[in-house]
Amino acid sequence: MPTVLDWLGLEKPRACDGRSLLPLLRGDTPADWRNAIFFEHDFRTVVTQKAEVTLGITSDQCSYAVIRDDRFKYVHFAALPPLLFDLVEDPDETTNLAEWPDMTPTVLHYAQRMLDWRLTHAERTLTNMMITQAGVVSRP
Repeated sequence: MPTVLDWLGLEKPRACDGRSLLPLLRGDTPADWRNAIFFEHDFRTVVTQKAEVTLGITSDQCSYAVIRDDRFKYVHFAALPPLLFDLVEDPDETTNLAEWPDMTPTVLHYAQRMLDWRLTHAERTLTNMMITQAGVVSRP
């Protein structure tokens, strides 16, 4: 959606995730373009409770978040131990490095990156808005 809005010359609403791809289509990569992907998944099985029973966790704990860049993939579960894979050395993701003592600084680095990203991109539909006597004040 941000790309279409940019192409039409319209402003992107604050609550809209993402950025316009138009600079990339023109051959320009913005200096602040992100170098990792982030995603989240909710794997609860509300009707059968199969995931919950199998893993011994509640429905609200059936979620994880992932950060992946050119080198590592870090997976943080709500109630399970994290996973860390070296995508260069182990592209099939068969060896979890998260509990290796020498990888603790790397796990911490990726956990902090994920937390920063989640805090920055949390639900923000009504952020930077305030109702005043003069009406609603909104900042981009």
